[in-house]
Amino acid sequence: MLDTVQFTRIGQVLKSNGTDGQVIISLFGIGTEDISETEPVYIEFDGLPVPFFLSGVSQRGSSRILAHLTDVNSLDDAQELAGRAVYYPADWFEEDDDFQDFTGWTLYDADGGAVGRICGLEPIPGNPCLEIETEKGTVLVPLHEDLVKDIDENGKALTMSIPDGLLS
Repeated sequence: MLDTVQFTRIGQVLKSNGTDGQVIISLFGIGTEDISETEPVYIEFDGLPVPFFLSGVSQRGSSRILAHLTDVNSLDDAQELAGRAVYYPADWFEEDDDFQDFTGWTLYDADGGAVGRICGLEPIPGNPCLEIETEKGTVLVPLHEDLVKDIDENGKALTMSIPDGLLS
């Protein structure tokens, strides 16, 4: 698994499209305008980030793009990418991100104890969310200053007032 301190997940390759290596990518929290053809995206292979440059990017619906990736020139190549997560370097988001990096910390609910481990930040415009690994799976919790009750940097613990029903 990619180190979430160095990379932020921005999407997932859904499927191949056509026979020349194009793929459809679902984006999470970013728009087509945020995709750069001069900066690579990274796709995990055997636990390692492999850079790919996007070309010919076009919008397909509100959160999907049709793209051609470097060195992906056939239907077989594109099908090998299907289902894989797409990442940008985490520092790409720092320019727009006024939030502290809580990756690796433990999230606590002010009313209910430990929730789980914070494994990343989904930089959804206007609603950034912490990605939390819980016993029941991964959940997103909005990161808003009104919900934060305590930040323990020494103990790497974040306590928030989590709205009812968000974790169930």
